[in-house]
Amino acid sequence: MPQPATEKPRVAWVDYAKGFCIIMVVMMHSTLGTGKAMGGEGFLHQVVTFAKPFRMPDFFLIAGLFLGQTITRDWRTFLDRKVVHFGYFFILWLAIQVVVKNAADGPRAVFEQFAFGLVEPLGTLWFIYLLPIFFVTTKLLRRVPWPLVFLAAALLETARIATGSTVIDEFCSRYVYFYAGYIFSGAVFARAAWVRGHKIAAGIGLALWAVVEGLATFIPAPLGAPNFAALPLLSLIAGFTGASAVVAGAVLLSEARHTQWLRYCGRNSIVIYLAFFLPMAATRGAIIRTGVITDIGLASTLVTCAGISFPLLLHALVRNGPLKFLFVRPAIFRLEKPPADAERAERGSLRPDEPLRSRRTSAAESR
Repeated sequence: MPQPATEKPRVAWVDYAKGFCIIMVVMMHSTLGTGKAMGGEGFLHQVVTFAKPFRMPDFFLIAGLFLGQTITRDWRTFLDRKVVHFGYFFILWLAIQVVVKNAADGPRAVFEQFAFGLVEPLGTLWFIYLLPIFFVTTKLLRRVPWPLVFLAAALLETARIATGSTVIDEFCSRYVYFYAGYIFSGAVFARAAWVRGHKIAAGIGLALWAVVEGLATFIPAPLGAPNFAALPLLSLIAGFTGASAVVAGAVLLSEARHTQWLRYCGRNSIVIYLAFFLPMAATRGAIIRTGVITDIGLASTLVTCAGISFPLLLHALVRNGPLKFLFVRPAIFRLEKPPADAERAERGSLRPDEPLRSRRTSAAESR
């Protein structure tokens, strides 16, 4: 049976892991978009390639870590926190993206793109779209023996389902990691505790993993795969070993000096995820129009920094004002009555499984 997580809310290494992953996600979109626009590749393309096997697997594994503490709640509470919550942010930011990208084409184009986005999530929003599906699926399968579900999910990832639908294809390739975070949460926290007590051994292990990961991602593979980490079954192994490495690295970083900025990014990972598309595109466009920066690696770095910093600045500016609805779900869109300290809760941090909850809320309530 799934092992419930016993750690307290706002576990430091979890925030560091999410911070690392959200930076890798923004870097990927920024680097590939900048490289395409400038007609080449820079040094960050190599980093993006290296991180691809574990970037999203780790994000989904972390998202499932605390599900064991809420999955037994009544359906009304569960749907409010795991479906309506994410649904609100998805629809809001889908509308914002559609208006920004299609306003010049007129109301009809905006409406058509919005309707299309409800079925085929646009751009980066597929992660927000998929999380509620993962939550509900896992609750529905709670009575099914976990080895059967895990095996089925692993087979779906290995099968390389390609229907053309982002929702279906990403569900098949990512659910195994989310479910693993749920059923193996106790083992994940146990590994984190081991790393904390064996820092030197963990550091050596990370170095060895990095070498193997580099070989797996940069050496061409047979069967038409771009590298060995993309081959069936090996991709599953690479995803889990990479996620384990991120957990170990996050634990070590959580005890290092001058790394609080990374934790802050992790605490606000969904803020960044929702809002990075606009500063990313604007910065990339400005760099290309001015032509001052010609190095693709440097340009990609600046675009990545803009994609991370602007959402955090925007969040800081609006979280106590009339525009706080951008990152805070209003009470009118709740199925359950908000807590008495709703204002403090609204100023809480974001995390993949339950955005914008008060850090002072108990583990059972906040996750």
